[in-house]
Amino acid sequence: MTSSLTPRDEGNLPALSAPPLVRLDAYVAEDGSTVVNGHLLEMGGTRPPNEAILDAIAMFARTLRAPVAATVIDRTVLQVARLRVYPDGSSRTIAEDEDLPPGRERTAAEEEAFPPLARVERIIQHAQRGELHAASVLASALREHLTLRRGAEDELSLEARAIEAYLAYQRGDYMVSTVLALTVARIRCRTDLTRAAPEVARATAAWQRLTDDGQVATRGQELLHMWEHLAAEGFLLEPAHQAMAQAVRNRLERGSRPVPARATAPAVTAGQGPAAPEDTPLRPTRRGLRRFTRRPGRSAEPQS
Repeated sequence: MTSSLTPRDEGNLPALSAPPLVRLDAYVAEDGSTVVNGHLLEMGGTRPPNEAILDAIAMFARTLRAPVAATVIDRTVLQVARLRVYPDGSSRTIAEDEDLPPGRERTAAEEEAFPPLARVERIIQHAQRGELHAASVLASALREHLTLRRGAEDELSLEARAIEAYLAYQRGDYMVSTVLALTVARIRCRTDLTRAAPEVARATAAWQRLTDDGQVATRGQELLHMWEHLAAEGFLLEPAHQAMAQAVRNRLERGSRPVPARATAPAVTAGQGPAAPEDTPLRPTRRGLRRFTRRPGRSAEPQS
């Protein structure tokens, strides 16, 4: 179910001539599942995620014979950690203001070394084998890092979120699927109406599976607003989409709970990080964060 990560797998390594702007990325899901550069790590029993991440990144540093930068999104503590890991296995954390500032050059270099589309292909392979948990964790990692680097409205970020919504639907987690798909639809309705209707349809498909009356009312009202907006702008053309819009209207009319007014989400620009309303904000790292700090030749320090 998981992919073994070794520095000798050429698909995991940046080119030796890659500019020093390139950094690795890691992700720890809420359940402790750990991803480095789009590969799910074998945890080896009760091995802590921070140790697995540091070991994997240290292998890169030894192979490249140079210090390696890394950005770790850790959802277990709602934190972004920024690291420097050295060939001798030592590491230190830095504060956000010590890191290289975001920019197109850095983003392009990082994504040239670790192409997002290659990660999508790996996600699809897991899904095709029925490994939906692995596929979902990898999709979450991809979406989180793309959003952090590019912003929630970026095209790649949106595609990753749509994949994550689809996988949640396949797992039967219709609430998560609805929330993710609604975010994609909301952004499309604001930025590109020509592509919005299919996204609203996907969100509607997940919403139709919800059973909680409050969520049905709240999410349904936003869906109805989207369908009405598409109709008013002349983009509700497909009969199937018209039928879905009517189905939303009918279900809301049958419900007995009052429907709250729709909240308008603020615009998002690249570099703002996870600014979609459903994305729980992450705290920036602080200097000397012990769970990601190692001394030369030492194993991981105890967690703080």
